[in-house]
Amino acid sequence: MIYTIIDVETTGQSNRITEISIFKYDGNTVIDEFTSLVNPETYIPQHITALTGIDDHMVADAPRFEEVAQDILSITEHTIFVAHNVNFDYKVINGEFQRIGLEFTRKKLCTVRLSRRLLPGHRSYSLGKLCKALDINLVGRHRARGDAEATVILFELLLQQTEASEVFNEFLNKNSREATLPPNLPKATFEALPHAAGIYYFKDKKGKIIYVGKAKDLKKRVLSHFYSKTKKSQDMVRETADIDFEVSGSELIALLMEDAAIKHHFPMYNKVAKRTVQTFAIFSYEDRKGILHLASNKGRLVPNPIITFFNIRDLRSYVEKLCAKFNLCPKYCHLQESVSECSHYSIQNCKGICRDEESVESYNNRVLEAIHDMSNQKDDIILKEKGRQANETAFVMIKDGSYLGYGFIDNDEQVNHLDDFITYLIPQKDSLDIQKILRPYILKVS
Repeated sequence: MIYTIIDVETTGQSNRITEISIFKYDGNTVIDEFTSLVNPETYIPQHITALTGIDDHMVADAPRFEEVAQDILSITEHTIFVAHNVNFDYKVINGEFQRIGLEFTRKKLCTVRLSRRLLPGHRSYSLGKLCKALDINLVGRHRARGDAEATVILFELLLQQTEASEVFNEFLNKNSREATLPPNLPKATFEALPHAAGIYYFKDKKGKIIYVGKAKDLKKRVLSHFYSKTKKSQDMVRETADIDFEVSGSELIALLMEDAAIKHHFPMYNKVAKRTVQTFAIFSYEDRKGILHLASNKGRLVPNPIITFFNIRDLRSYVEKLCAKFNLCPKYCHLQESVSECSHYSIQNCKGICRDEESVESYNNRVLEAIHDMSNQKDDIILKEKGRQANETAFVMIKDGSYLGYGFIDNDEQVNHLDDFITYLIPQKDSLDIQKILRPYILKVS
């Protein structure tokens, strides 16, 4: 087998290549080399220059990626792409080829994952610390040629290990995920993830939670992070050394569990919303004719809302159902503006208040009935969901309009009243974020 051992330096956030070094290796000897600075055609941040020593002036006259693309394709053709944390280098190079409309596909091997398997017991598997522990001379750290040359020596050492042939074949097996998984994540940890709804926790080497997510299918969702090309995902995956999970049974319970976990742990890669949740509220007022209107506005502009929503679509859909249920006029419910008479495409049961065919008193009585109906939406509600196992039911408890938490009940248990559920309740905090999650589910049962 022929290998190409590769390292790239980049601009950081935009992941444009500033330097690339490739050593072609036949298992015994380096048979070819390609090293070049690359003009990234974008600004190199100061912190990247401080790390690599590469600045805008150095790359000003360097070839653009498209000018070295054919050299890279030629030297790596029919070889196995090898790098320390291979997914990073591979994604960066693949991204550059995609920008110029060329395809780049190579088999991959990761020297971090290979080292963990063949050289166990080291405190750190970063290139610098591993080279120091193994007495590999690393000259030019954070420069492409220096790092690539050190990786060649490390790779040669890996090939000499007793189980090398077996491990290399396993890693190169097309059904193996070794080349896809984060460099610090044990394969067994990923394989333990179920194809089930729930939440997952990405943890770093110290066991600190760095990200919380929810999924309908935990294994598929976690795997999608490993294929992501976003800078955030790549950084997060590179730091991930462990993954914990909790099965929820349903997407709704997963959403509630995720919200609580994020607010408890504040993981660095979760963006906790700092802005106020946008709400939209229904209110009523009486016009000069004495007709009661049902109108809506942004929640912060409505002092005494009758009922609140988190998007206009749900609000309008609710008002349309209200009009149909109580024979209200779309014009006076503000589903139609600037019309003398209502002419709604689906609500055609207005009794004629907009055409002076009904008394104000009669119409207003029905508006008051609708308001009463809305005001009484704050009932005690139990939302039932699929459990974590076949013989289990999950539930969400809402009392007087407030979210109390969720729980799981064995299907053999007899529960008939609200108080019966409290025994199995896992108490949680209510918030606008939770109300936003719950509203669509509540509307389905109301």
